[in-house]
Amino acid sequence: MQQERCSSSDRPLDPGCLQARDAERSADRPACAPVDFPVAVVLPAGGSGERVGLPTPKQFCTIFNRPLISYTIQAFERLPWIGTVVVVVSKENHDLMLNIVQKFNHTKVNVIHGGTTRHRSIFNGLQAFCSTSNSLTPKPKVVIIHDAVRPFVEEDLLLKITLAAKEQGASGAIRPLVSTIIATSSEGYLDHSLERAKYRASEMPQGFLYDIIFQAYQRCSEFDFEFGSECLHLALQYCGVNAKLIEGPPTLWKVTYKRDLAAAEAIIKETLSRSACIIAGAEAEAAELAKTLQKNLNMCLHYSEVKLKVGTIPGMQVVRLALDKNRNGLPSTFIKGSSSLGAHFLLGNGGLESKPVRHKMETDVIPCAKESNAEYLSKTQNFIHLSVCQRYMHTQTTGSNFLGVLEMVKHFEDTDHTRLYPVVIVWVQLNMTKQSVDSQKTDELAAFRSLASEVIQGNVLLYGIQIEHTKVPEQWERSVERLTQITVALIRDRNAALTGQLLHV
Repeated sequence: MQQERCSSSDRPLDPGCLQARDAERSADRPACAPVDFPVAVVLPAGGSGERVGLPTPKQFCTIFNRPLISYTIQAFERLPWIGTVVVVVSKENHDLMLNIVQKFNHTKVNVIHGGTTRHRSIFNGLQAFCSTSNSLTPKPKVVIIHDAVRPFVEEDLLLKITLAAKEQGASGAIRPLVSTIIATSSEGYLDHSLERAKYRASEMPQGFLYDIIFQAYQRCSEFDFEFGSECLHLALQYCGVNAKLIEGPPTLWKVTYKRDLAAAEAIIKETLSRSACIIAGAEAEAAELAKTLQKNLNMCLHYSEVKLKVGTIPGMQVVRLALDKNRNGLPSTFIKGSSSLGAHFLLGNGGLESKPVRHKMETDVIPCAKESNAEYLSKTQNFIHLSVCQRYMHTQTTGSNFLGVLEMVKHFEDTDHTRLYPVVIVWVQLNMTKQSVDSQKTDELAAFRSLASEVIQGNVLLYGIQIEHTKVPEQWERSVERLTQITVALIRDRNAALTGQLLHV
């Protein structure tokens, strides 16, 4: 079933990378206590998404061509101590959900039909564990209930919720209130307000001993099924279990409105841009450039965030980049004319507001993309491939010049690496000749663009940059700085419109 796109981006990616911070355990993690009991998850996903204002329910809206619910599922599937994820959807979306499970290789998911309300859907999800004939849903000790549209849930919090639920019978995440809560009179006037410091917002995930929450739903009233909104309250009211409340991180926010989809996409883009692998040839010039580029990228915390903005002038397309003015860089203008063979970054005087990068980019340098480097090729989504155009190589075609890129793409196809992750390859040509990019043959640029057009279908974004070599130290330093900033811009923005363009520094 074809779902309508709700985001302008085109390609899928794996949400597993979004929890990279889980490797950095917080100081208050509960003593690394083992989870030696069965844990399952129920994801109610039967909502219509009316507040999003889109025809597609928000849980199926796509970011990089990957449905939001797939990110949420992966946040649980990546944890070995979670056994089953029951996804509860409406009957009309059942086939769509099955297609998502198959396409993105979700191995722990069981899809069942939901009810007419959220609580009825949760109860249906809990009842799936009662079927002794279904080996896909064995009865858990603890069950976690979570929103399908909260994709950025971290392992530390899930562990705390799970252990507290086993100990107390119920647990839930909370956050401080952002706004003051007021009550209004029937005439529409202020009646009274609550002291914000005394209250907290109830969030997801919530954890329960399975027997307790299942019993609570068996005992609750029709009014609860129709109008209730709080699972923790059901456990307290019908089973006398007072939940342990655990403050969660700001990333627990829920995709509720259309603007939240853009915010989620921004988080994903930022996370994907945290690492890069530089692949350099054997030439001394390539090794030198790789070393300098690595140093600059590792210091990108000191650069400003580069934003691509598209505008038009007669006969041309203009993409402005905001470069860091504190690092000897000037704002640049990328101009692509219909008659030009390539695209150029030209220095300009216009300024654009920029924001600081929040993290530094971790980089590795490897000599070439061979079998021995398979580990590097499998652990990142961003690659910078350096090649050298020597003076005696002026007749060499572009196709043979990016042979290493072709080998990388072939490796990704063989390992299925790009099925989930969008891979960015920035092909950097170090030009040692006197030829400019404008003097290159049309068929050379056509070959590069053809390759980029082909690999984008396989979830690879291919960009090209040509940098002119110079022995003048100051000029060379400025060129490498501009190369660094353009590379950061391409990796961060992942702009499909720029694939196949050979940019010039």
